[in-house]
Amino acid sequence: MPKKEEGATKVLIPSLPEEADGSASSSSISSFFWEWKPNIAVHYETSGSHNAGAPAVLFLPGFGVGSFHFEKQLKDLGQDYRVWALDFVGQGKSLPSQDPAPTLAHEQDDDARLFWGFGEEPEPWARELVYSADLWRDQVQHFVEQVIGEPVYLVGNSLGGYVALYLAASFPELVKGVALLNATPFWGFLPNPIRSPRLFKLFPWTGTFPLPSGVRRLTELVWQKISDPKSIRDILKQVYTDHSVKIDKVFSQIIEVTEHPAAAAAFASIMFAPRGQLSFQESLGRCADSGIPICLMYGREDPWVRPIWGLKVKQQLPEVPYYEITPAGHCPHDEVPEVVNYLLRGWIRNLDSQGSVSLPLVEPEYEGQGFSKQLEYIKDGSRKSIRVRFCGSEVSSFSTLLKVLGLV
Repeated sequence: MPKKEEGATKVLIPSLPEEADGSASSSSISSFFWEWKPNIAVHYETSGSHNAGAPAVLFLPGFGVGSFHFEKQLKDLGQDYRVWALDFVGQGKSLPSQDPAPTLAHEQDDDARLFWGFGEEPEPWARELVYSADLWRDQVQHFVEQVIGEPVYLVGNSLGGYVALYLAASFPELVKGVALLNATPFWGFLPNPIRSPRLFKLFPWTGTFPLPSGVRRLTELVWQKISDPKSIRDILKQVYTDHSVKIDKVFSQIIEVTEHPAAAAAFASIMFAPRGQLSFQESLGRCADSGIPICLMYGREDPWVRPIWGLKVKQQLPEVPYYEITPAGHCPHDEVPEVVNYLLRGWIRNLDSQGSVSLPLVEPEYEGQGFSKQLEYIKDGSRKSIRVRFCGSEVSSFSTLLKVLGLV
């Protein structure tokens, strides 16, 4: 097989619709609520409903954000596909409409009015409520079955990547492929009640409602810190490598979520909820056994899910295409949406064509190898350049991966 020349070839890719020369307009976004459980309505956004027969694509967000974080995908990819993005229950706008454990009127103080879930007894509908990975998997399963109504391409960022993979491993018949964007490789600290029932029973509280008194006090202290606007801005600065990216809208929407009275207790439940029944590595193995296509797209400068985690996935599943994007941080879909949207379009076309269309950026004779390309596009009136490194099926050993990606 011929070897690819050293160096990065330049490739001109499309800008976002609003950056175009007037020849393209963005797809409109519609917002809905789906009544999934009593007092729990799932908020979601959708675009491209006019694209009858086009592939269905579902985006799953990271922790602390929601469907609003995929606005640039909904507007752009909605031109070609039918696209959905949802808020996980307990996050975004998918918070309960009533207090899951209300404080009695004569016991209420200012804190009780600020925080839901701080009472002594749960409401009947909230007795089994725990904001866990298992709950989110079930939520996405039912959303695909009842709202979308057909198998989907799943695209998940951070926590959303973990849940996307978990769903695909559990219900492969609902998934046509999974794209992982800086997916977190683990979630939850407490043992799963089904896998480790005896160990699980050793823990006095596992994210249920109401919160125990000690947890309430801790939650109030922690929530005061992490919901502070300055703390939120500092976190966004960490996860976005390019500080020129406009994040004011994302920032304001996160602030809006933190002001909901159910948000603090939901955060506590999430932090103390048990792990899922399958680990990230087990989900990868099951997806491979079921033949579910996986694509990896990772921002190189992510301070949380560093490249090493994407490389571990690539090492476990050598045939999976791996795209490393630089400079880009934890949220490449929002930081460099032009690049991510271009790669997603190409990946979906490759799968829909059953391989007759090559993977994005890949020339057929070099499909198994590793190479770099410089992607250029127009943003804010200027030409921007992003490097994308690709690792194919022949690049699987850890040392070779590190060399191709320039990490050694």
